[in-house]
Amino acid sequence: MSAVYKVTAQSPALSSLRFAPMQMNDIPDVLAIENDVYPHPWTRGNFLDSLYTGYDTWTLREESGPLAGYFLLMMAVDESHLLNISVRRDLHGQGVGRMQLDKVVQRTRENGMQSVLLEVRPSNQRALAVYQRYGFLEIGRRKGYYPAANGTREDAIVMRFQL
Repeated sequence: MSAVYKVTAQSPALSSLRFAPMQMNDIPDVLAIENDVYPHPWTRGNFLDSLYTGYDTWTLREESGPLAGYFLLMMAVDESHLLNISVRRDLHGQGVGRMQLDKVVQRTRENGMQSVLLEVRPSNQRALAVYQRYGFLEIGRRKGYYPAANGTREDAIVMRFQL
């Protein structure tokens, strides 16, 4: 049986959310959110590879079952790399992303890492604002990192949160 962690939050709606390690049977729900919130979503294969590789993968569900969000972390030397973090569209702006970042930092500490690294599209202003408010700092740019519309590429802003 997998461990389930209750989220502590002020809002009654947020306090009903539960973290659990991502399982194979979560993938259809994960893909539904992924395909809804991103113009260039990860594929089923990307998520399966992450599970098979043993990355630190988590879901956040309502007590009644619907998936609220998920994140995937890769631990490397002394830093965790936040590969993907997503929140169901109807929950945007309600603190769910912040709750997931709190869990990301907790998992980073538990694994003996000293910082969290991530990449974000400059066009993803909502996520960029969340990361900046949380305390992530821009440390660089990766030119042409992401696929974009009409066969073009978009840079990535590289950010780090030091524990």
